[in-house]
Amino acid sequence: MSGLGRDLRQVVRGRVLVPGEEGFEEAGAAWNLAVRQRVSAVVEVADAADAAGLVRFAAAAEVSLSTRATGHSPSAAADGTVLVTTRALDEVEIDVASRVARVGAGVAWQPVLERAAVHGLAGACGSSAVVGVAGYTLGGGVGWFARSRGYAAHAVRALNVVTADGDRRRVTAESNPDLFWALRGGGGDFALVTGLEFELFDAPELFGGRMLWPAERSAAVIAAFQEATAEAEAGLSLWLTLIQFPPFPQVPEPLRGQAMVAVDVVAVGAVTGPLRRFDEIAGLVLDTRRPLDAAQVGEVCMEPTDPAPARVRGELLTDFSAEVGEALLAAAAPQGSVGPLALVQIRHLGGALATPPADAGCAGGIAEPYLLSLLGPAPTPEFEALVVERQAAVVDAMRPHLSGRKPFTYLDSGENPAAVFDTETLARLRDIKARRDPDGLFRSNFPVAPPLGEADPSWAAAPATV
Repeated sequence: MSGLGRDLRQVVRGRVLVPGEEGFEEAGAAWNLAVRQRVSAVVEVADAADAAGLVRFAAAAEVSLSTRATGHSPSAAADGTVLVTTRALDEVEIDVASRVARVGAGVAWQPVLERAAVHGLAGACGSSAVVGVAGYTLGGGVGWFARSRGYAAHAVRALNVVTADGDRRRVTAESNPDLFWALRGGGGDFALVTGLEFELFDAPELFGGRMLWPAERSAAVIAAFQEATAEAEAGLSLWLTLIQFPPFPQVPEPLRGQAMVAVDVVAVGAVTGPLRRFDEIAGLVLDTRRPLDAAQVGEVCMEPTDPAPARVRGELLTDFSAEVGEALLAAAAPQGSVGPLALVQIRHLGGALATPPADAGCAGGIAEPYLLSLLGPAPTPEFEALVVERQAAVVDAMRPHLSGRKPFTYLDSGENPAAVFDTETLARLRDIKARRDPDGLFRSNFPVAPPLGEADPSWAAAPATV
């Protein structure tokens, strides 16, 4: 047993694992297996008191902590840290009268949505219900209800945290306004979050599903998508995806190596009129549209629920005109081709994202009307290199229509929040970090500033406006 492991076991009741011990590799693995975090130990805290004891130990021992619930957005920034897993913090409470959810930091969206759906309520979840509530929300959170509700971070009313001095605190706009502002969209760089309280909303009438066509219909589907999003009300979310199923054994035989185009939809209320644009396109091979409750929203995109290696890249689009659609199709999915990018997705934004509330936190809003997302499997280093190269080629083709910004939760390993925030916001986040955690005790997957003593020109802030 290492000295660090022995010392950690004296201060926490949860499981402690160090390199070389059985279970360490599994406990330290992220959901995205393409990123391996070389941490010095893994601690599975038993509860908030355990987390506080761990923070006090780490401060005295001058050890940095990184935190993970489900591990969907890992990066190499966690290397050398003690990795704190919050899976045991799994409490879920739905306050129906107040339309509020109170959850532990280890909770994924699915149990929250299931319990809320019983009462006709929903939360501002993402596309996959296996993603953790805490990490998604701390990074802002752009999902199915972003057009009608804004960022998931906008709904946060309070956070339970352990600060760098080892104190357990309930953070609200009134009790700790600067920390409350930073944690709603700035990531987990400022405290160890053990729980969140956030608003739910009425969702008694949801409708959604996937429409899927062969790739030969891509041009027609893109045109219909452009027309539909131009007239869509805030309650209607539409995502267009060019799909190139990789020739891997885990892909069902009929789809292996096939190129297709999909439109995914989630509607809140009677706002489905623009969907008529898609009903006129021949060749539909799948249509799962149906009435939904909140617990079924994670099924719409048919995303995998098991860990896998992948590279993801996100960029914000200033427009999606016919010219942009043609450029995307030429760069990303030439007819009949199969390449390293499994998904090239355009998400329609706007609505509440473009008009954030005055108390929105550092997440603010998104002025850009569309989000470009590129995902490719990375089963080997050689295939990963092809994915990265192809992503860069698509981005280069779309560059005249990119703002240069991206949402926090779309950062990939090697990127940093300078690509997310304008100069003023980034400076304020760094000031809060310096005051709240001057010794760099907490290290998120995407820290708001370079590690202490290091300088990197890539940390210059992104453009402030579209």
